[in-house]
Amino acid sequence: MSTVTSRRTLAPTPTTPRRRTALDWRVRFGVLSLIWGFSFLLIKVGTEGYAPFQVTFGRLLFGTAVLAAAMAVKRERLPRGARTWGHLAVAAFLLNALPFSLFAYSELTIPSTLAGICNATSPLWGMALSLVALSEDRPTRLRVAGLGIGFIGVLTVLGVWQGFHGLDATGTAMALLASLSYPIGWIYVRRTLAGTGHSHLSMTGAQLLLATAQLAFVTPLFTALPSHFPVVPLLAIIALGALGTGLAMLIQYGIVAEVGPTTAQMVTYFIPVIATAAGVALLGESLTWSTPVGAVIVLAGAALTQAKPRT
Repeated sequence: MSTVTSRRTLAPTPTTPRRRTALDWRVRFGVLSLIWGFSFLLIKVGTEGYAPFQVTFGRLLFGTAVLAAAMAVKRERLPRGARTWGHLAVAAFLLNALPFSLFAYSELTIPSTLAGICNATSPLWGMALSLVALSEDRPTRLRVAGLGIGFIGVLTVLGVWQGFHGLDATGTAMALLASLSYPIGWIYVRRTLAGTGHSHLSMTGAQLLLATAQLAFVTPLFTALPSHFPVVPLLAIIALGALGTGLAMLIQYGIVAEVGPTTAQMVTYFIPVIATAAGVALLGESLTWSTPVGAVIVLAGAALTQAKPRT
């Protein structure tokens, strides 16, 4: 759950022709915000009955099924070429398998609210990486200021003046690393998979398929087959995959195609708000003043890092 043009899809470029759909893009934008905002709650519920790798595998499996169905309806084919599939395998690891697993493991010890706020740091990581990795994204004073403000916001969320009292350092670090994985993955995608000639739906479907295969290999090595299958956590995993991964990707794909990636990526700023509200209201997670205040500061900093220089 990140930004950098889009969160987990090989997003269309701004030159993609706009599409007209029966449902206004603002409504779909709101639905997408809700789906991704509730994803952190679904991860928390899923890990109450299943191991983190199992949650991630189920999420990818059901998400891939939705993408496969969409490809079948549109008669899309998987991309060809060993080189393309090799790059997609790396993208699948950095944009799906790794961050999804890290978030699942992090929520064993931290609230879903904190995980959602950590996800909002992706634009900050992206800005920091762009200073050294993407020459075309030259830093401006406003963007650097946003990076500093965002860092202050992270420290506020973590309660640095209290010595991080009551905070699980390992779980928080995992959530932050998951957020870092997204911009790293997008830098890789921009440098290796731009202009392949394949449709974005096809590329995204292949990416999810490879991520599912990666988890299918890893999960049996580190987890045992469940002796029973708790219903509520299982339903949470199904919803996380079918809605939070598969359907959400399709919705975002349409929004980016219609209004462009700059507007579509604004969904990132609504996710922590919804994740926090869901965690507090439905899971009874505690909330101190520093969490919402820090989240606002993080989002303000993240917004500044995305500001375009004047021409």
